[in-house]
Amino acid sequence: MLYNNLIYFLVVIFVFSTNTPVTKPVLAPLWALVAFVAMTWGFARIASRMFTRSASGPTSYFSVEKRLSILAVLLFVGFVYLLDLKYYLAPLSLGGRLPVLADIAGLGSFFLLLILMWWVARRRYQQIFQRPYTPFAFVRSNFKANLPIVLPWLTLSLVFDGLQALPFPGLSKLLRSPWGDLALYAFFLFFLILAFPPLVRSLWGCTPLPPGPVRDRLLAFCQAQGFRSEIYSWPLFEGQVLTAGIMGIVPKLRYLMVTPALLETLTEEELDSVLAHEIGHVKHLHLVLYVVLFLGFSLLAGAVARPLPHLILSSDLFYRLLPHLPFAPENVLGVLATAPLLLVMLVYFRFVFGYFIRNFERQADTYVFRALGTSWPLIRSFEKIALFSGGDRDEKNWHHFGIGERIDFLKQCEKDRSLIGRHQRSLRFSLFFYCACIGLSLLALHRIDASALSEGYETKYAEAVLLQKVRQEPENSLWLIYLGDFLQSRKMEQKAMDAYEKALQLTPMNAEVNNNLAWLLLTAQEKTIRNPERALTLARTAILLKESGYILDTLANAYWANGLVEEAVATEFRAMRLDPDNRAYYQGQLEKFREQRWKNKE
Repeated sequence: MLYNNLIYFLVVIFVFSTNTPVTKPVLAPLWALVAFVAMTWGFARIASRMFTRSASGPTSYFSVEKRLSILAVLLFVGFVYLLDLKYYLAPLSLGGRLPVLADIAGLGSFFLLLILMWWVARRRYQQIFQRPYTPFAFVRSNFKANLPIVLPWLTLSLVFDGLQALPFPGLSKLLRSPWGDLALYAFFLFFLILAFPPLVRSLWGCTPLPPGPVRDRLLAFCQAQGFRSEIYSWPLFEGQVLTAGIMGIVPKLRYLMVTPALLETLTEEELDSVLAHEIGHVKHLHLVLYVVLFLGFSLLAGAVARPLPHLILSSDLFYRLLPHLPFAPENVLGVLATAPLLLVMLVYFRFVFGYFIRNFERQADTYVFRALGTSWPLIRSFEKIALFSGGDRDEKNWHHFGIGERIDFLKQCEKDRSLIGRHQRSLRFSLFFYCACIGLSLLALHRIDASALSEGYETKYAEAVLLQKVRQEPENSLWLIYLGDFLQSRKMEQKAMDAYEKALQLTPMNAEVNNNLAWLLLTAQEKTIRNPERALTLARTAILLKESGYILDTLANAYWANGLVEEAVATEFRAMRLDPDNRAYYQGQLEKFREQRWKNKE
């Protein structure tokens, strides 16, 4: 369950943290609130119905919880991309100084869905595990069980944003440099190694195994294996789940956790075999390798993320899609850049991370041969776990081989011990191959000149942004004027003229659009666009609406283009008197009017 929840929370954190708040939401605030309430209420109703109709057994309960958790993730994605959740939560970041506050609120909306699920799941849970709970106590218990999954991200984000908010520009620059990344990762490792294990132990309610023969025997077995760890009772699902776990890299902060049900069900020799499995994780450095695998994903995701926006901006398909989508170009760009990263994350953890987890478990299983000389006690333990858990003995999942598969492999090893070494060599080769692939991928991705990919496409993107604004507010001529100005500055004169014409139809008495269109008709490089007669009419209209130096300059040029040199000179003098700061420019214009003739065919 915890491994599945890890994937769910990774998706939620990734989706929200990579989303960019829109400047204008798709839905009005009231309608967005109505949609949010309707979606959460619908989720609660679905959860209530699914738990009510589920069979009364642990397997059925966890199956329903899994399906509802996936539905909660999908709803959260809808909150972010359809209801623009981050737009409404952005003010919590204190003007961008502490983005983590908005991220925490976003994560809280996902927890809200989970809380609704736990609230309605309580009655079915009580029937199955025979443990009474108040609704609040049950929600709190589940919340504490899942909180460790997000603690590393939460702690790192709080530290990073807190340091960024300090009034030290040099520190902020350092944090965004490669050295800053290295320092933050070092802090992350420090937190995982020293602070994380005791925090999780406390949140999960683990307590030291009480003194007695059982504890003494388990400690003696650990000591015989050259292994040091305090042993804790793990009340996972009221302690009724048959399982054990190991947590912590540093010996003094390492905790071997065993559920009460496991202690009651297994014989002494079988308990030794389970402890041998957990000790095998430590002996084979699996806990360290988990950190390495997380680091590998971080490096890979960072390298993939760098060229992605540039690749999208250089794609003509992106610009063909934009006119048919009701979303702002920056949002479309964000989604398209996020989707491949999300896919990389899912593939990485589902298949790469999952492959290593499964085979680490198998390698830990084989440690029982070194500890006990035989695997039969562990095989009997697996058989009991399968029997009393009520699940399918041969059921597989992405992070563990099925119990039946694990038993079959141990039986094969009993007949042929060389399989143990073969598996270890295969795993070492897989780790070497993994490191080589990550290294080569990073090298290849860093050799890509990301900025060169989208070179020349900045204009197309800016045009797409302005066109989207025009589509969103078709009655607002301001966006058409901005679009025309932008296109004219990029020498896209026919498109600029079309934009100005549409703006003129909307607001014929707008000084800016009359002036800018007149200037285009006078200065266009495309000779067929030039029209001095109409330019003069437009410029006269503009100066009647607004008298300023640059509009008088346009009018003067229009007079000059129509052969009215005296009027052009007089008008330019008016512009000079009105705008003395640009006197040198106007002097140059006067010399041009007196010495040159305007030629439409030049």
